[in-house]
Amino acid sequence: MQKRKLGNSNLEVSALGLGCMGMSANYGPPADKQEMVALIRTAVERGVTLFDTAEVYGPFVNEELVGEALAPFKGQVAIATKFGFDLDRETAQRRGGLDSRPEHIKAVAEASLKRLRVDAIDLFYQHRVDPAVPIEDVAGAVKDLIAQGKVRHFGLSEPAAATIRRAHAVQPVTAVQSEYSLFYRGPETEILPTLEALGIGFVPFSPLGAGFLTGKMDENTRFDSSDFRSRVPRLAPDALKANLALVDLLRDVAQRKNATPAQIALAWLLAQRPWIVPIPGTTKLHRLDENLGAAAIALTADDLRVIDDAASKLTVQGARLPEAVLRMTGG
Repeated sequence: MQKRKLGNSNLEVSALGLGCMGMSANYGPPADKQEMVALIRTAVERGVTLFDTAEVYGPFVNEELVGEALAPFKGQVAIATKFGFDLDRETAQRRGGLDSRPEHIKAVAEASLKRLRVDAIDLFYQHRVDPAVPIEDVAGAVKDLIAQGKVRHFGLSEPAAATIRRAHAVQPVTAVQSEYSLFYRGPETEILPTLEALGIGFVPFSPLGAGFLTGKMDENTRFDSSDFRSRVPRLAPDALKANLALVDLLRDVAQRKNATPAQIALAWLLAQRPWIVPIPGTTKLHRLDENLGAAAIALTADDLRVIDDAASKLTVQGARLPEAVLRMTGG
């Protein structure tokens, strides 16, 4: 597995990481824990060294899963987790809003360290920007944790460009995590140029469009009510049917490259910048192997031009997230 550095930092990780959220939450009932432990350990054997989780996934149980799975590999892998939601520690439920008060950040760090079974959190993201807390205070709290040796690197998830600059001035930001794929190209306007200017790495989540870009969905695909995709406007029946043109584009390129649509979607992301590290998630071993195979696919300048020219003629129908969730992004 090729390695990449996240921006100007000394955090070097595999070119593709593994998003672990779907093993415990948001895509229907949780997967079998021991099967997921085995899957994560297989990913390590395949060369993956960046694993992404968060306290809110579950809540709490995904961090526990990742901690158990990676306990034998201390010092060999990097674990990213996140703070910023108001969670009830007793009931393990979300109470509602955001909470990035410095004292809360520090309490979350202590709890995450225990669940992850580590001495330091490799990459600690603010999960969503909290409008009630100045980003300088957030960065200052993480700076304190870094000084104490409890955190190694600071990250932001779904921030606006101005927020990145303000945070970075207090504590250098190692990585920004936001949605980015051929299905959603919003970061290209302001985020990517800002990261390039500041020397910050980029970790696209949902790099396969919540499974859409794999080519496994069709116009008849429907989602269970426990699957968050049942509430995503761009995956509603009419929008999904219209958006399949994007998958057809990927399928055409994949046939020429002896690859799959998912592999082309990931290879396209890897080709955008050398400091981009996508984190596709899966609960299936054959999908893990398929995704990791994308790192070996070289898209030429002509390939990229063909993809971009064809994609520019398509307009994705429907918002990428429900409106209530979108209101918490881009702060």
